[in-house]
Amino acid sequence: MLENDPDDIASNPDPREPVGLLIERRLSRRAALLGLAGAATLTDQLVASAQAQVPVQGGPSSLAFGEVRHQLSQHDAVPEGYETQVVIRWGDPILAEAPAFNPNAQTPAAQAGQFGYNNDYIDFKPLPQGSNTADHGLLCANLEYTNTNLMFAGIGSGSGARIRANAEQSHIERMAHGHAVVEIRKTNGVWGYVRESRYNRRITGDTPMRISGPAAGHALMKTNADPTGTRVLGTLSNCAGGNTPWGTVLVAEENFNGYFGGASAGTGPQGEMHRRYGIVAAAQYPWGRFEDRFNLDKEPNEPNRFGWVVEYDPYDPESVPVKRTALGRVKHEGATHAVSHDGRVVIYCGDDQAMDYVYKFVTARPFNLNDRAANRDMLDEGTLFVAKLQDDGKLEWLPVVHGQGPLTAANGFANQAEVLINTRRAGDLLGATPMDRPEDVETNPVNGRVYVVLTNNTTRAEGNAANPRPRNAHGHIIELIPPRVGNAVDHTATEGRWEIFLMAGKPGQDAGARYHRATSDQGWLSCPDNCAFDSKGRIWIATDGAPTAAGIADGLYAADTAGPGRALTKLFYQAPTGAEVCGPCMAPDDRTMFLAIQHPGEDTGSTFEAPSTRWPDFAEGMPPRPAVIAIVKKDGGIIGS
Repeated sequence: MLENDPDDIASNPDPREPVGLLIERRLSRRAALLGLAGAATLTDQLVASAQAQVPVQGGPSSLAFGEVRHQLSQHDAVPEGYETQVVIRWGDPILAEAPAFNPNAQTPAAQAGQFGYNNDYIDFKPLPQGSNTADHGLLCANLEYTNTNLMFAGIGSGSGARIRANAEQSHIERMAHGHAVVEIRKTNGVWGYVRESRYNRRITGDTPMRISGPAAGHALMKTNADPTGTRVLGTLSNCAGGNTPWGTVLVAEENFNGYFGGASAGTGPQGEMHRRYGIVAAAQYPWGRFEDRFNLDKEPNEPNRFGWVVEYDPYDPESVPVKRTALGRVKHEGATHAVSHDGRVVIYCGDDQAMDYVYKFVTARPFNLNDRAANRDMLDEGTLFVAKLQDDGKLEWLPVVHGQGPLTAANGFANQAEVLINTRRAGDLLGATPMDRPEDVETNPVNGRVYVVLTNNTTRAEGNAANPRPRNAHGHIIELIPPRVGNAVDHTATEGRWEIFLMAGKPGQDAGARYHRATSDQGWLSCPDNCAFDSKGRIWIATDGAPTAAGIADGLYAADTAGPGRALTKLFYQAPTGAEVCGPCMAPDDRTMFLAIQHPGEDTGSTFEAPSTRWPDFAEGMPPRPAVIAIVKKDGGIIGS
């Protein structure tokens, strides 16, 4: 996410009852019913699923690694017996025409052929295609945003550093956004990337893309450069993402609002919608001074072409990425698929802003396992839903469909295209539950539950005896529990249940913090952001914001999701100063954990000339470089065993 992100502040004008109130009421009531001595021990008493992990000898957790210690350091840290390997860094050349990285002589053309900046979501696609190979594949990585003050000399520091970029620097930054596909291979136990592989690809802020689905061609999608409303240049602010069962990758556009500015942001006919999405006159980036499409006074519809989920084929470097408008326009974080009992595919995602919502999209038909081409436009037809969490633990999925409920012409929606372009307002009118910054939403392959990672919400002011944490500085994680049809999970159902997995913060210090009672002084966490699961169904939680909220570095934590070690989080990796941990991705054999280490050195006063860390190179004159790392056991064993 962007540092000093205004999207931490709610833009929902009518947040209704926040999820924090529901959580505290349910936990308090459950604690009373169970006769617990204190609600702080509640989560380890919750009913476990049938897939309980077997604890290791000497403790309830099935995770055998020795925890690292909380720290704030220029270096990162892993448990004894593990090592980190840098797979690829910002500026590493991946296309044939790309030069070697020179931080003092960057050009737009060079950056367009090099690995981009602030890697986030990671996917691993085995090679050959369709195989179970765990040591050779394609690394697919989102490239979310740029730190101007750490990329270029002479910019300085402070909140205004980004807008001091000149035209060429802004162009370089746009080329550093987007996505990358890189062939990687493990040789003699060491991961590295294949330079100039035929699969390698850079998708940038200028890459031509197609717009599909109900909003394609609508008047609000048309611009001077694209009078058809079906073609757009680039994808921006790509945070957590996902994939499909037919092998494509889903790139989720999150904080797109920061790139567009102009007086008409507040005064034009779309002013109300722009405000709901956080678009203001003074953009965070200066691109509107150099490119008309980022200037709302010249192209008022251009922002409407961002905030979508983008699908592309990583195995075909010539494929045209497609913005799938049927999935709605929000600040998407995550686009995780689940195959339901009847073969239909469900995509879960969060809208990453305080007091916004959780969504799922259900395809209209089952996917075809034997005909990949038949699934090409699966994500253009289906139903979008938004979540409503009831006080009694019931979960409702409300259809975001024109003509149903308040989504009518009388309320300003002439058709489904307008519902999708203004999805946030549709969620408001439907009465969805405002959440504490819903970020990643992931499905557990073992127990079938869906985990919603809520980073924090310091803007929430409501509080009472049942809600001891009115300002949720540390975040929490919720489990959504779909019903079952026989032994299969029905992800298409419009009703289900929800439970709390954990509430972050330091036990005994931060009101409302709840984990397993055996969580150590190193195992508590703050600001959960992304998560992933290994083949045993254990959760791996990456954090973003812990230095500010809790005075510790961001890191990666792991816990059992069932059994006696449920919610007993253990600290596995600690990031270097200023860095966020993103995109946890376990290799298919559970022997490599890939992590995206984003914005190292993003500390107050840190600059290109004098950064707070020079991770990962630690070379004089080399700025900090966001990078994808691989964590492996030195003996080649299973991660966490």
